[in-house]
Amino acid sequence: MDAILSYFKEHESRFLEELKQYLRIPSVSALSAHQSDMHACAKWTADSLRAAGMENVEVIETAGHPIVYADWLHAEGKPTILVYGHYDVQPAEPLDLWKSEPFEPEIRDGKIYARGATDDKGQLFIHAKVVEAWLHTYGKLPVNVKFCIEGEEEITSPNLPAFLEANKEKLSCDIVLISDGPMIADGQPSIEYGLRGVAGLEIHVQAANGDLHSGLFGGGVPNAIHALTDLLSSLHSADGSIAVEGFYEGIEPLSDEERHNFSMQPVDENQVKESLGLKALYGEEGYSFVERTTARPTLEITSVTGGFQGEGIKPIVPCQASAKIACRLVPPQKPDDILDKVERHIHEHCPTGVTVSVKKVLRGNPYMTPIDHPAVRAASDAYEKAYGKPAIYVRGGGSIPIVESFSRLLEASVVLMGFGLPGENLHAPNENFDLGNFAKGLETTSYYLQNVAELELK
Repeated sequence: MDAILSYFKEHESRFLEELKQYLRIPSVSALSAHQSDMHACAKWTADSLRAAGMENVEVIETAGHPIVYADWLHAEGKPTILVYGHYDVQPAEPLDLWKSEPFEPEIRDGKIYARGATDDKGQLFIHAKVVEAWLHTYGKLPVNVKFCIEGEEEITSPNLPAFLEANKEKLSCDIVLISDGPMIADGQPSIEYGLRGVAGLEIHVQAANGDLHSGLFGGGVPNAIHALTDLLSSLHSADGSIAVEGFYEGIEPLSDEERHNFSMQPVDENQVKESLGLKALYGEEGYSFVERTTARPTLEITSVTGGFQGEGIKPIVPCQASAKIACRLVPPQKPDDILDKVERHIHEHCPTGVTVSVKKVLRGNPYMTPIDHPAVRAASDAYEKAYGKPAIYVRGGGSIPIVESFSRLLEASVVLMGFGLPGENLHAPNENFDLGNFAKGLETTSYYLQNVAELELK
């Protein structure tokens, strides 16, 4: 490893200049005006992998933006790692809130500022440079490596699932390695071993065939808003748990090791409460704030509408009301099953005198790798060698459906090794990436390749 680390040190200035070139390309996938930039960025990504020593490098067209593929498959008998990342970025607006030009990288106080610096070009670039260091130093890698780099992550990856389905053999691997997120805190590495899924629906309540005068009909006919609020209040119990029959079916209790890891996270519940201006936090009894927001399923009412919304009061009995609901899911919950159960609950608890309809609109599967999986333990060991302290195991409260797609379609374990920090303004003005973590990321990932080479995953 000394020779690899020396290579990183020797080429540090060149790495930063190349990263700046990458960040200068305004590869905004959401805006059609940047179509040519997307193709230019895909070509730059491919050229970078080719220069690093990767083989079979391709820019593959899709119905949207291109996918970049590359591989090096000469480590006979060793595991195969598929590196996933994305070269597309979010729009830079509002531009007036940037302290420097979003697509003209600037280094200040040990951080590089630009759109895409931490999400995901800077972190993706780590893997290209690790491959380069190994191939240019030793002429070989300790494991087999493939790259699958897309240009549509910031627009929910509409074409990637079909690409995975159609190219299972080409992309076959033992481990999918993703660096596209933050560590839990500066200097404290963490491994995200689980992500919640999502299920969303809309509820529509219909009472009379039109709004009615409250002086003539109030107290004598159903009120759509009253009915909706009664219906919504039936979804939760007094202890904060979800009252939908079968909602928690099959969910395993949190292990002692998991709960210990949750307790190690630097989250002060009183500080959270005060920072949000709340008098109290809320949630399912028997669980901490961290557990509720990452490892337990939820059902949140995200909007309620009905009646007159203009200035002043219009004394009517409203005939219509609607609400939107978003559930976060944990394994083994499935979106369609949860949506069916919530819909059944809604119809069974529909108040007298109104009709209710449900529209299912959002689905995404949860994902979890056991924390004792060899590929995860190898990542923790690599972090400890580079950072001098063991990684904390965490679960993400949000949803990245493509992670579950990788695991299911390729039958591989997904390892999430982030090197960003929580305050690096991804998706916001003044996005940045800590150059110390860029260097540590190179070191950590190199150790990880070594560790995986010793695993027997078949």
